[in-house]
Amino acid sequence: MSKPPPNVVEIAERRAAARADNDFEAADRLRHELVEEGWDVYDTPAGGFELTERPRYEIWPSVRSIPVSSIVEGRPPGEPDVKSTVPYPGSITETALNDAGTPSMAASQALWDGALATSRVDRQIDIPKLTASVALLVDGWPDDVRACVSAVLAHSDAGIIALDLGNVEGAGDVLHELAEANPDRIRVWHVAEKPHWRGGTAEWGPARTKLLQLDTADVHVVMDSSTILEGDAIRPLLRALEVPDVVGAGWKGVEPEPGGTEWRDAGAGEVPALLGYLFAVNRAKALRIGGFPEHARFYRNADLEFSLMLPGRLVVPEKDLPVRQARHRGYFDTEAGYRDEESKRTYDRVLALLRR
Repeated sequence: MSKPPPNVVEIAERRAAARADNDFEAADRLRHELVEEGWDVYDTPAGGFELTERPRYEIWPSVRSIPVSSIVEGRPPGEPDVKSTVPYPGSITETALNDAGTPSMAASQALWDGALATSRVDRQIDIPKLTASVALLVDGWPDDVRACVSAVLAHSDAGIIALDLGNVEGAGDVLHELAEANPDRIRVWHVAEKPHWRGGTAEWGPARTKLLQLDTADVHVVMDSSTILEGDAIRPLLRALEVPDVVGAGWKGVEPEPGGTEWRDAGAGEVPALLGYLFAVNRAKALRIGGFPEHARFYRNADLEFSLMLPGRLVVPEKDLPVRQARHRGYFDTEAGYRDEESKRTYDRVLALLRR
């Protein structure tokens, strides 16, 4: 907890004196001054006060508590069948909000088109037919988050949507700073829940599904914060998804060894499953199967389970994507006993899918 600066303490002391003199009008005015300075004041039974720094952003109690419009065929009911993308904060007026308090998809698209028109013309790029949002689950390691997000901003036109689980190690604060600096590209939801794999209650599958539901783009790009773009790796994935029967396209594909207990690299082309470092999925089709595995508390093997559930072809583009892998924290920095137990728990469901 931050220590209140001297000017904040001085305001609180003047408020306490006003209360002691029964000057409640002055006390209310001074309380508002404290709020403007970013602090809440609480009176103590002994006649003193406590100061608590106000959050710089809205924090939802849990992943489940974040409201989402009902989704039908990949879009909220009543919305026109238009191409859509992530609703960007700071760019939407109150009149552009729907009844659920989220920006309407038509308004989001119009603003997004305007924001990108100049850059796309200047760069003379071949514009993909599909819109995309890069979706990040943030569970700590703020330096990794900054590197990952900065690379997406530098090498792609995709929007970024992120779910901050518990502001672990200040990673949520970093996300907030990045979103404030790039309001036309980034939207963040913060929750008080910490991730299950770090001793909390937020589970991987439900958290990923919530991001899928909050997205409004044609293509939902699953990305790990250890994945760093070194060029536009999103565009080839979108091109692959323009083929009607392709539901997912990714950086790394795998196939099961005989017996299904081990998996090997599948190379380019059609693959049985995609790994969660970086892959794109048709959002509407992913919503139709209910999203990500609801019982997956940890990421490992849940990407395989999700891939096997998808109704369509999965592919890896023929050309190597400009991507590098930094330290994969989810594997190497998770407690080994927990990692192995949760991985096996999920893999039992993967084996059941393979036996179908």
